[in-house]
Amino acid sequence: MENDTPHAEFAFLSACHTTVGDEKTLDEVIHLVAGLQFSGFKSVIGTLWVVDDDVAKHVVEAFYENMFNDLKDGSMDCTKAANALDAATRLRTL
Repeated sequence: MENDTPHAEFAFLSACHTTVGDEKTLDEVIHLVAGLQFSGFKSVIGTLWVVDDDVAKHVVEAFYENMFNDLKDGSMDCTKAANALDAATRLRTL
């Protein structure tokens, strides 16, 4: 299968249950995040659970602050996604 998706490196899906299949295929690996990865995205972040809007807002803001910290030549490095998400989801007081 040919894929001509240009520069498909990173996607962040902050909606609920983006890594869960439907009710008939709960054990299957095909879901929205997997579909993006199969179509060529190198890094995709999704959720397995319901996410509170305020918590999601905090995580997304903190993630992008960490992700774009120390940009080299203005290019995003999708290999930093796991570390940026880890830092964004550390416990903190609200």
